Amino acid sequence: MKVCGFSFVRNGVKFDYPFEEAIRSILPLCDDVVVAVGNSDDNTLKRVKAIDPKVKVIETIWDDSLREGGQVLASETNKAFQAIPIEYDWAFYIQGDEVIHEQYLQTIYKAMEDNLNNQKVDGLLFNYTHFFGSYEFVGLTYSWYRREVRVIRNRKDIFSYRDAQGFRKSPNEKLRVKLIDAKVFHYGYVKEPVALQLKQTSMIKHYHDDKWIRNFFQPKESYQYEGAPEPVKKFEGTHPEVMKERIKRKSWSFTPFPKKYASNKDKFKRLMLRWTGWMPGEYKNYKII
Repeated sequence: MKVCGFSFVRNGVKFDYPFEEAIRSILPLCDDVVVAVGNSDDNTLKRVKAIDPKVKVIETIWDDSLREGGQVLASETNKAFQAIPIEYDWAFYIQGDEVIHEQYLQTIYKAMEDNLNNQKVDGLLFNYTHFFGSYEFVGLTYSWYRREVRVIRNRKDIFSYRDAQGFRKSPNEKLRVKLIDAKVFHYGYVKEPVALQLKQTSMIKHYHDDKWIRNFFQPKESYQYEGAPEPVKKFEGTHPEVMKERIKRKSWSFTPFPKKYASNKDKFKRLMLRWTGWMPGEYKNYKII
C-alpha cells in the first residue's frame, strides 16, 4: 500500500498558518507529500522545502480572478492532487491549519489497509475538533463542520469541491466513505491576532467582489477574539506533539465568550445530537457506507 499526502499553501508565514506542523503530522503515514506552494510574499516556499525530503513542491500561481465561493482554494487543491503519481493507492489531504494527532496514526493506517481492496469505498471520513481563540478552548457553535473527508483514493475522477472543504467524483457525485475513529484538529482561529486579521482580509477576496467588500467588510488592524460571539468549552485532551513548540510561543490573551449566549438554534441542535445522534440541517458532502 502506497500513500501520498497533499496540501496547498500561500503566505503561510505571513498569515501564521501551522502549515509545517500540518505536513509533519501526516508524514509518518505517507511515502511522499505533494505541496502546491502559491506565489507568496514571505518565505513560505523555503520553509516548505526544508520540512523533509519526502515533501515534493510544485510552485503555482493563484488565479485571483476566482472570487466566488472560494473556488481558488479548490483549484489549488486539485493542482496538488493531480500531481500525485498513479502508483499511489491513497491520497491523504491536509490543509495548512489542520493537524493530525499521533494517537490516531495507527487507526488511520489500519482503515486505509482494511479498505484498500474495497472499491466501494472512495475515502475515509474524519471527525473534527475546532479550536477558537486559544489552544485551551474549542468552539461550540454548529456552524463548524462536524466531519469531513481527508483520505481519498488516488483516482483522478475525484476532485476538490467548492472551496476545498471536501471532494466529489465525476460527474458531480458525493463520495462513498467510511467514518473512522480519528480526528482532525483545526487551528484556523487560533492565530496571532494581527496575522489572523491579515488572513481574514485576504481570504474575503476569494469569496466576494470589491463592491461587496466595500459595503460589508470593515478591515481592522487586529482580529478581536473577544468581539466574536463564539461560545467555547474547555479542551480536555492533549495536542499533537508537533504543535508543542508553537503552543509555547502563544503571545496573546483570550477571554472566552459566555457560553450562555449560544443561539437557540445551536442549543436545539446540540440537544438533538445528544439525544438522537442526528444533527438537524447538517451539511453532508458525502455518503457514509
